[in-house]
Amino acid sequence: MSPRSPSVNEELRRRSRERLLQATVDLVGERGYEATTLGDIADRAGSARGLVSYYFAGKRQLFQSAVHRLMHLTLEAALEREPRTDDGRERLARAVDAVLGLAVDRPVLMRAHMAGILQAEGFVRCPEQQRLAFLLRDTVERYGSQDVDADYPLLRALLMGAVFAVALPGAPMPRERLRAELFQRYGLAWEQGAPPASGVTPDALPGAPVRPAGR
Repeated sequence: MSPRSPSVNEELRRRSRERLLQATVDLVGERGYEATTLGDIADRAGSARGLVSYYFAGKRQLFQSAVHRLMHLTLEAALEREPRTDDGRERLARAVDAVLGLAVDRPVLMRAHMAGILQAEGFVRCPEQQRLAFLLRDTVERYGSQDVDADYPLLRALLMGAVFAVALPGAPMPRERLRAELFQRYGLAWEQGAPPASGVTPDALPGAPVRPAGR
């Protein structure tokens, strides 16, 4: 039997790594971060436990990479869904809604992610984080930013703050309220992106900001 080619080996390694990442978000979303072990993740992924340490320096790096992958895939799907568009404002609206949607749909996961970032080891840079950063930077550029290096970190910080507010245990802020604030800041129309299925409009929110005029 002839040995596998380098390209085949590379594809197998990629799939193995992605199975570990997917198993991580699934298990932490079900059990929480502390109750999920590396052994649990390897078992769920159908991988040898030694592969976890081969790909990742530790549990925290694995977890952050897994969440960044989920965010990247979610954001990419939102930006590229039909009807596809190059309109910068529509793409920014989709990006905001995609991130807020993750906070609403996966609160245990996103809460653990935010807590990890605030710990001593802080923000883990990884290929998944770089892909996410590329999409957000590209969105800011298409929106029309004249200083992407300054505006991208600001958007990232605002989105992180919104995720924290949505996922805050015991006192979460409504997604609609946060969406209204972000849309007002960036001059986006409420109908852009993926408006809440509840049918709530900014005019119906307490202390509603002035609705931006279309530009």
